[in-house]
Amino acid sequence: MTEKISPPETAAEVEQALSHLREKRGYLLPHHGLLAISSPDLMQAYDATYTHMTLTDRVLTLYEKEIIWLIVLVSTAEAIATHHIDRLRKSGGGETDLEVAVAVATWSEGAENYHFVEKNWGPHLAGFDAVAKYREGLNRLTAGYNIDQKIFEIGLAAAHQCHRRWDWVAEHIKGAYQAGAEEGAIAEGLALAMFPGGVPNFVDSCDIWRKLIQNGEVKASPAYQAWANLTGQGGFDEASGKTR
Repeated sequence: MTEKISPPETAAEVEQALSHLREKRGYLLPHHGLLAISSPDLMQAYDATYTHMTLTDRVLTLYEKEIIWLIVLVSTAEAIATHHIDRLRKSGGGETDLEVAVAVATWSEGAENYHFVEKNWGPHLAGFDAVAKYREGLNRLTAGYNIDQKIFEIGLAAAHQCHRRWDWVAEHIKGAYQAGAEEGAIAEGLALAMFPGGVPNFVDSCDIWRKLIQNGEVKASPAYQAWANLTGQGGFDEASGKTR
């Protein structure tokens, strides 16, 4: 069993506890100090999670990860997250990449307008298809940028996840597969949105992905197919026999 860390009690101890985080990240945010003095064990676990999720190389390159981060952060209006601009620059990106992240995040905000038109005005139009029209505009928007389509697909799935726009999450998970994204990259991108968009929304996105696999709408690898087919993932409702 891991030994419990004692909370700092003096100003000097607080400063020492936070100095390690400042050195590691180059900055501090208000919740770092609160967690460090109220629950050092939680701070340690949080830092380990954040480090693995954001600072550790996995499937996405740092540049790809920061494009996705910026799409999500603009979509969720995370003003305090300017350190990701610095991380984008350190990955080789620049203001043009930031501009496209802003444009794509902004595009995602109007997605439901396409469903509105199809649902309510469709009979007055010549075969208006919400998804097709949405994608036509998105393609025009991103055509001039030298960024792999799979990164836009993952970034948009993550942004829509934050706002519970489930049809569009499904659309962009399918789009990520079609663009040749590795499943680990899709998973990594959706997980990035856990902090700004909330863990419950990430949980629901995972369930949407599972159902896409189960319904044959995406061609999953054996491991992801096994995950999708595994029973007993319906939470407490399922375990208690009180499913909705």
